[in-house]
Amino acid sequence: MDNLSDTLKKLKITAVDRTDDSLEGCLDCLLQALTQNNMETSEKIQGSGILQVFASLLIPQSSCTAKVANVIAEIAKNEFMRIPCVDAGLISPLVQLLNSKDQEVLLQTGRALGNICYDSHSLQAQLINMGVIPTLVKLLGIHCQNAALTEMCLVAFGNLAELESSKEQFASTNIAEELVKLFKKQIEHDKREMVFEVLAPLAENDAIKLQLVESGLVECLLEIVQQKVDSDKEEDIAELKTASDLMVLLLLGDESMQKLFEGGKGNVFQRVLSWIPSNNHQLQLAGALAIANFARNDGNCIHMVDNGIVEKLMDLLDRHVEDGNVTVQHAALSALRNLAIPVVNKAKMLSAGVTEAVLKFLKSEMPPVQFKLLGTLRMLIDAQAEAAEQLGKNVKLVERLVEWCEAKDHAGVMGESNRLLSALIRHSKSKDVIKTIVQSGGIKHLVTMATSEHVIMQNEALVALALIAALELGTAEKDLESAQLVQILHRLLADERSAPEIKYNSMVLICALMGSESLHKEVQDLAFLDVVSKLRSHENKSVAQQASLTEQRLAVES
Repeated sequence: MDNLSDTLKKLKITAVDRTDDSLEGCLDCLLQALTQNNMETSEKIQGSGILQVFASLLIPQSSCTAKVANVIAEIAKNEFMRIPCVDAGLISPLVQLLNSKDQEVLLQTGRALGNICYDSHSLQAQLINMGVIPTLVKLLGIHCQNAALTEMCLVAFGNLAELESSKEQFASTNIAEELVKLFKKQIEHDKREMVFEVLAPLAENDAIKLQLVESGLVECLLEIVQQKVDSDKEEDIAELKTASDLMVLLLLGDESMQKLFEGGKGNVFQRVLSWIPSNNHQLQLAGALAIANFARNDGNCIHMVDNGIVEKLMDLLDRHVEDGNVTVQHAALSALRNLAIPVVNKAKMLSAGVTEAVLKFLKSEMPPVQFKLLGTLRMLIDAQAEAAEQLGKNVKLVERLVEWCEAKDHAGVMGESNRLLSALIRHSKSKDVIKTIVQSGGIKHLVTMATSEHVIMQNEALVALALIAALELGTAEKDLESAQLVQILHRLLADERSAPEIKYNSMVLICALMGSESLHKEVQDLAFLDVVSKLRSHENKSVAQQASLTEQRLAVES
């Protein structure tokens, strides 16, 4: 290693003299030492103070520049050398070198920057601010025949694309076009995998999604699916998954999704439809997720329901009832839920038997499936009195809802169960439904729902409770009492933060509770008159009017 000390001393001198031949010899010795023992050599380099000299050697005109960059790339493989490289001011001259015409200089410079900034978001952000993205995209276009340079660019893109700040810069370049062009040329699995790894994070950006669609990526993905669908080779299965997942990701952008839907006539939409009856679970999943994404627009939903998509999804669900694939169940239910949003679709879907198909999954123990199942039923019965009554009298369903209302580990399932319970009452306005819910122990959950942090849920609960009080007060009286509804209403009215509609509906409910002797007594004991009379001057007219009516009612009944 003494040779190394001599080399480092000599390097300092030759760096000042700028005699390229002896400089080159020193650099060759360093590279050889790094190959034999990288860590120890790097430590010596750090101790020698030579790093500052490197900054002055990174000049476009020198024949040694590639070797200097190569040395930096090698030492920056060690984590402890990265900050010293930054402190020595190496980043700025390296970034300048990305404008070089020399392919070896470009390759080693890219490696050096990649290694210095490896795993450091702050340094990567610095590179983005220095404008490396447009430069690298340009390099990819110019040097696409150079496999090593192409790979260097892809690795850099993969690292930089993880940062949110990079997306805007990428979107202002022709990265989509370059990557798709590159992707089409790749035959080997590993090379395609590298391009995929860059495409996935970039495709999270809506502007880039659209650019990728316009550059023809979808056609490439569909081709891969077609080629790999029947293969049982591990790498083909992996590629099929990556391609179909990426396809679904592209549909998450509104513009890219509409472009591919093409009024339901598009080739892409038709191909995706053909995935649903497939025997391949991955394709079934991607097909159902794609339909769920196409169904983010009312016009698309109406078109798809009119063209038989519901039957295809129900057939798919049917194949997964017993020991089915949970991700496929979840995706198919997501699609049905979205399709049920437009008013005109509800009746059509109900008569097609969607509720029966969905209810088969009531026994599921998987929270994601439970969540989507609940959401689908809630969408279907919205303003559909007959369907709400039918479901609300289904004891098995109501008992399961009451059970899920206590799923404290799964806030989503708990919230959706409460909302469906309330919706069954609000849309059916049926005494039988109320009786079923009372008998199953659902009242306490509706009362708790009235204290939710979400105004929309509070409101839904209060409206349902007012209907209970108006239609079946005698049946629900004991449960309302033990759930301390009157105390909760007092709190809601006294709380200045309660939304106007919450105050309004709480007063409507108080008036409805007067028909019960025990609840009436609770109202009197809690001095509601004081709270209500203050609301007569509320800035919201409806609240002020309801306060006057409630005050009169309380005065008369006291």
